[in-house]
Amino acid sequence: MIRVLLADDHGLVREGLRGILAKATDIEVTAEAATGDEVLARVKQAEFDVALLDLSMPGLSGLALIKRVKLERPKLRILVLSMHGEKQYAARALKAGASGYLTKDSAAAQLLGAIRKIAAGGVQISETAAAQLIGEGGAGDTPHLALSDREYEVLRQIVAGRSVTEIADGLHLSVKTVSTHKARILEKLDLTGTAELVRYAIEHGLTDERG
Repeated sequence: MIRVLLADDHGLVREGLRGILAKATDIEVTAEAATGDEVLARVKQAEFDVALLDLSMPGLSGLALIKRVKLERPKLRILVLSMHGEKQYAARALKAGASGYLTKDSAAAQLLGAIRKIAAGGVQISETAAAQLIGEGGAGDTPHLALSDREYEVLRQIVAGRSVTEIADGLHLSVKTVSTHKARILEKLDLTGTAELVRYAIEHGLTDERG
């Protein structure tokens, strides 16, 4: 039996996923979490074979959450199920320690197959994301690949329209630190301000594809 930790901050999403997984005789949801802090508490309390994680949850989230979970449970396999397209996060998620990445519009059969695959030691990733992961995604034309994970998180939130103060609160950082990250992002991408940053994100497919 594959023991799954189901983590998403939306109750309806968890209910739907629980229903999908309940149809499999070899998969069982043994715990749930609605925040990053709850995820860490669950992995400290019990052992799971697969953690099914949303990237955007209250508290610790995203790539930082993946890294913390792997520190607590190095052998735990992580499958990211996200609203964000693969271009935005898949390669970075795998570098952070995840074993697979699916978008939330994936078919139920694909989700079940991915859980079984990574539980058995495999990796679930598209060819495009795999190319990014091994550096064949045209890095010379995509300077955002040189951003650190934290800078990338800040970039995404700026593009989503959040203020520096909102970003600082969400990432548990000081306003000064976020401002420093923003300045470094603009420098690395050779941009002059937020408007150019938004345009860059749209041109390179870094925005929420459903937003």
